[in-house]
Amino acid sequence: MNALPDRPRNRLLLALPSRNLKRLMPELEHIRCQREQVLMDADSSLDYVFFPESGVVSVVAVYADGSVIEMATIGREGCTGMQAFFGAKTSSVRLLVQIPGSAAKMSRAAFARAMGSMPSFRNLMSAYIHAFLEQVLVSVACNGAHSLKERLARWLLMMRDRSDDDALAITQSLLAEMLGVQRPTITHAVSELERAGVIEHGRQQVTIRDRLGLMEESCECYQLVRARVAFHLPKTYT
Repeated sequence: MNALPDRPRNRLLLALPSRNLKRLMPELEHIRCQREQVLMDADSSLDYVFFPESGVVSVVAVYADGSVIEMATIGREGCTGMQAFFGAKTSSVRLLVQIPGSAAKMSRAAFARAMGSMPSFRNLMSAYIHAFLEQVLVSVACNGAHSLKERLARWLLMMRDRSDDDALAITQSLLAEMLGVQRPTITHAVSELERAGVIEHGRQQVTIRDRLGLMEESCECYQLVRARVAFHLPKTYT
């Protein structure tokens, strides 16, 4: 087991009282997350909860024909395994590493013990679930109300908020898959943002050149999600 550093970088864990975080530390394992790695697949045993420290994990629905679509994203402000909060033992979604990085891994059994013995942990997880569900609801509304260019700008901004670098290790193929469109369609949307001077795309990478400009290209849903997360979890989002 790879022990975590003295203090984790996941902001959800850091929002705990220091005495509770100290109790949790022996239960946390440090792991590396590679690009497009499946941390957990749909219909598999929900054995672990992951607290990203860097990078981004996508929560994706998997359909019978093998196609997938993103429902939500999780970065260092949150954790996976929302179903574990309700005692589920099987995952109904796939957890796909969107941007490589690292995470703290906790067993479902340890998560359940912490939920039962630490009111602060249980209350924090409850607040996070509220924030997570609101992110999902906003994403659903956004998909029906706004253009692909606006949705792409929102998505890139959310990725940047979880990253330490303006250069995001993302391919256009993965963008198309996550946003539920064909590759030529996403290529056109990327080109629109590039012509506006707010991003630059290269091989397996998108670089944000003008964050404020990208915010202007985005729909209002980006700020709405940030506001709801800040309301429920004021210590975890910047």
